Amino acid sequence: MPRLLSGRRALSCALAILSLPAFAVETRTWTQSEYADFEKGILKDLSLRSDGLLTLAPKFEQVYDTVSPYLWALARDSKGNLYAGGGPSADLYRMTPRGEKKKLATLEGLEIHAIAIDSQDRVYAATSPDGKVYRVAPDGKSEVFYDPKTKYIWALAFDQAGNLFVATGDQGAVHRVTPKGEGRVFFQSDETHVRSLAVDAKGSLILGTDPGGLVVRVTPAGQGFVLYQMSKKEVTAVAVAKDGSIYAAGVGSKQASSAPAASAPAAPQLPSAPANPAAQLQMRAPGAPSAAPAPSANVTITGGSEVYRIDPNDNPQKVWSHPQDIAYAIAFDAQGRVLVGTGNKGYIYRIDSAVRHTALLNAPSTQITAFQTGADDALYAATGNAGKIYQIGPGLAREGSIESDVFDAGMFSLWGRLSFEAHLNGGKIALATRSGNLDQPQKNWSPWSAPITDHKGERVTSPPARFIQWKATLTAGGGPSPELESVDVAYLERNVAPRIETIETTPPNYKFSPPLINLPVAQTLTLPPIGKHTSAPPSLSFDTGTPAMQYAKGSIGARWAAGDDDGDTLIYTVEIRGVRETAWKLLKDKVREKYVSWDSTAFPDGEYRIRVTASDLPSNPPADALTTTAESDPFLIDNTPPRIAHLAATASGGKLHAGWHATDALSDIKKAEYSLDGGDWTIVSPVTKLSDSPELTYDLTLDNIPPGEHTLAVRVADDYDNEAADKVVVR
Repeated sequence: MPRLLSGRRALSCALAILSLPAFAVETRTWTQSEYADFEKGILKDLSLRSDGLLTLAPKFEQVYDTVSPYLWALARDSKGNLYAGGGPSADLYRMTPRGEKKKLATLEGLEIHAIAIDSQDRVYAATSPDGKVYRVAPDGKSEVFYDPKTKYIWALAFDQAGNLFVATGDQGAVHRVTPKGEGRVFFQSDETHVRSLAVDAKGSLILGTDPGGLVVRVTPAGQGFVLYQMSKKEVTAVAVAKDGSIYAAGVGSKQASSAPAASAPAAPQLPSAPANPAAQLQMRAPGAPSAAPAPSANVTITGGSEVYRIDPNDNPQKVWSHPQDIAYAIAFDAQGRVLVGTGNKGYIYRIDSAVRHTALLNAPSTQITAFQTGADDALYAATGNAGKIYQIGPGLAREGSIESDVFDAGMFSLWGRLSFEAHLNGGKIALATRSGNLDQPQKNWSPWSAPITDHKGERVTSPPARFIQWKATLTAGGGPSPELESVDVAYLERNVAPRIETIETTPPNYKFSPPLINLPVAQTLTLPPIGKHTSAPPSLSFDTGTPAMQYAKGSIGARWAAGDDDGDTLIYTVEIRGVRETAWKLLKDKVREKYVSWDSTAFPDGEYRIRVTASDLPSNPPADALTTTAESDPFLIDNTPPRIAHLAATASGGKLHAGWHATDALSDIKKAEYSLDGGDWTIVSPVTKLSDSPELTYDLTLDNIPPGEHTLAVRVADDYDNEAADKVVVR
């Protein structure tokens, strides 16, 4: 079922508050549909996309508990043997394709931070501190293969010629070692650490440094070039995609240098033609790598993380960031999508696009430190605190669940209908609720209710209370994962002051006023500033407000925030289509404002989307003009009034009793009223007390009715102000 705009409900509430008569108590809705909503819950075997979509997570299974506190490196040979190393003792572990596990060797040193395997399946492990590279035989015997005479070795990688590249710390150098173990400095930087290393398809090295946060390309001839200087201190991981794009993860806040300004220029450059292959970076800054935990102490890194994509034309673009999580590793799944392993909550994120990501998994261990691809689309992850190996996929978990955050209604409340928006895809989604009067679920809360499986919803059976919580269970049906988009719980609280949410869309039956026209206050609606609850980049120019809206039955509108980093003038094209249609229809063209209204009565009732295309054509030649397109969430057009059925009334003993049934095809019945003998219209509540359904039954008893003939008129209205009326004569 397509997701309706959650803002529609907020707008209905705002409309009632801002421009219509307010009632002391009204049915309200607790809606959870955004990433921030679901992130507060307890997720098990579920993935959460940044736009708020919940799906089953990939299978995630522990395959090896090494007992080491940390694992820092993973590698796999051509026979399928998996090797892992970490600390605080420099133990090297091996797991065979049959699942046989063994501590293969214990090397001299405090930890193993890098493992590489050559074309002959020989295993090389690097230790730190007092770093050395060991070659380890299948029986566990080890020998020093290369000693770079440095303290830290952070990464190892082979090129196609069989040369081993060794990224080091304290001296910020990369060594090249021949298959015979003969090595020397290949590239010397002025950075303290070369923290990460990859080899691209052309044989160039891609380096990440600390503390300057540089991403550097070094050609096979040893010539270096800074591709990007990140705002973060330390580039913990680099990876090269099949199309040649480079992904780099930066962590940690940069500290102001106490060195003289002349020794740390703000814009580091590499010489284009160095006198020798050991080209030097022109930035020197002291410091130790922030991501290397001490063996007996937890290390805190502040400043969060960011991941940049540098395309084959060397254009950088930020594709992911997080204010707290620390990125340790980058890999690609079987579809070529980027995975980011983080701490200190053990999340694995998938970067779906430059503007969308998915919190794919959450490991019990607190850090995802390394990835390694396996057979049959499987992927392995190493963890820290504690040191374990997990297999990711192939395939999805069969079942997953989320317990929502606890909702505080503010006071004792009656719960109404729970409904949800989802795509089952052949699977199942079941929701249950529980309630209580303490702010955390405890033994004196109610038990979980019977499951609700119909997305149209059922009434919550949990007892009235101040707090409520829901739990959703997603079960696969053999095909794609079920998808949960939003959950709504209707409730009716004791009379409290209304609340106005930030509003991004416009209410139905209003249109934007033409410029320079003063309209009566009672017929207008002023919207709050757009963008109040978004985190858009500063380059976007948000309106401080939009024109007042004039009540116009059948009208509907939309507004958007847009801007241009170049300061170009923008022009907009607005199109519309039904959610089950394929072709977009032009609604309005050459729109210069950031809002639009139109007559919705020209469209059949149903769900629609609008598409806004922004073009910088007014400021550029046609050949150079660029466009960006965005689609709205689904919204509803409803211009059909509800139906009144089974209206009947009887009079006896000074009482008049009447009943009727109201239904609407698309939206909820919002209000019902009656008038006796042409008197004032009076609100009447449905039998259920809550106006939260498209089908409601009304039962009315009036006292002190004089004898004689009487005319009872009733009318009902839906969420979109469509009204129906009927009457009955009682004798």
